[in-house]
Amino acid sequence: MSRFIPFDRSQPYLLPPDLTSWLPADDMAHFIVAAVERVPMSAFCVPVRTGGKAQYHPRLMLALLIFSYANGLFSSRRIERATYRDIGVRFVAANLHPDHDTIATFRRTNRTAIEAAFAQVLLLARETGLLRLGVVSIDGTKIDADASKYRSLRYDRIRALREQLAVDIAKLMDQAEHADATDSDPQALPEALARRETLKAKLDEASPGWKQMRKRRPRRRDRHTRRRKPLMMRKQGVVAGRRNRRMMNRHPTGRSV
Repeated sequence: MSRFIPFDRSQPYLLPPDLTSWLPADDMAHFIVAAVERVPMSAFCVPVRTGGKAQYHPRLMLALLIFSYANGLFSSRRIERATYRDIGVRFVAANLHPDHDTIATFRRTNRTAIEAAFAQVLLLARETGLLRLGVVSIDGTKIDADASKYRSLRYDRIRALREQLAVDIAKLMDQAEHADATDSDPQALPEALARRETLKAKLDEASPGWKQMRKRRPRRRDRHTRRRKPLMMRKQGVVAGRRNRRMMNRHPTGRSV
């Protein structure tokens, strides 16, 4: 008899105090968090609030967007869901869960600042030897920091790289805007089924009808499981198949017997 590991989804459990214990040491999230810490935030627009709910720090939102876009996750709704389901996104978001409206508003309000900060992070990645950051390719040409007669050549390379990165980042931002305008979260249940009790009741109602439908459904016989034709005796030998008795009793001369 087979043995199975017991499981119980209703059993409560706590996440570890440090999410890094669930995140591999070589995960890209570590680099993005460390790189965003070195990006100045003076260009970001932060609404002034005298009361009400506290807002998310722009540095956290920036790291969340860069990590998501670098991993091909553009829809604000999917980013919101990833803050619950994806360990890397959850680590970058510091175990917080900004809603999709907050994510989209932050991107639209600070698009220019986000693009400039994204470029700085990619340049830092390039200088540390990374050839790509997720889905974003980076020029891996090494640029010497020492002064030399080829300084103008280095500046030309940096300028060309910045221009190319600016184009690539703008495409990512456009893709995110398009995703918010056209995309819906395929993993989200309808509002009527979002509550666990309602979902269970709906499944209980559907189960009897499904069983009845399975009973009424005709069973197809496979060609290997079809009933074989009976063997019949004939004067010339044994033949398979069902034939008219008159044909079975026919005399070899053609007369019926």
